[in-house]
Amino acid sequence: MMDARLSPIVAHSLIPVVVIDDADSAPGLADALVAGGLPVAEVTFRTPAAADAIARMSANSEIVLGAGTVRTAEQVDQAVDAGATYIVSAGLSAAVVRRAQERGVPVLPGTVTATEILAAMELGLDAVKFFPAETSGGVAAIKALAAPFPDITFVPTGGVSPKNLADYLAVKSIAACGGSWMCPRDAVKAGDFATIERLSREAVALVASLKEA
Repeated sequence: MMDARLSPIVAHSLIPVVVIDDADSAPGLADALVAGGLPVAEVTFRTPAAADAIARMSANSEIVLGAGTVRTAEQVDQAVDAGATYIVSAGLSAAVVRRAQERGVPVLPGTVTATEILAAMELGLDAVKFFPAETSGGVAAIKALAAPFPDITFVPTGGVSPKNLADYLAVKSIAACGGSWMCPRDAVKAGDFATIERLSREAVALVASLKEA
């Protein structure tokens, strides 16, 4: 079962994956996601602004913040110290996983193979990121991996979009999907928070319609 501390992510079925070039954009982004009914974010450590952006977004108490693209134990510390409550990595790093566990936060390491999933299980995990999802086989690959690993929960990211979201969320072993379409990098950079709020509302409505179907 997925870590209970990640229940807000499971409840929304989506994780907006965001790249922030300027931390000044962070408060407006957080407010737009909350206003759009999607108070979750994975702020990627792809820019120097990531830690500061997490700290500034955390001023909005309604948003559940995580750090993505975390590659080192030092970045785990930076993220948690800034206010991140979960850690996501593109690949499986034992050092990252162990440091997150030491800091008491859930961690979703990136995996695409049975070997990587086994390694994650040996580190005590029962939930993993599946990345990059579409180019690694997508839904078919996750279904194939779920057969020998029925106790593993997947969070696919990479190529997930409104067009294929239904296919992913229909898979029992998938708890949520990460996606960037709700928070286009250009919109974040331009401070176009109205667009981000609108796209978030549309994403929430899409998930609701899929759950009703």
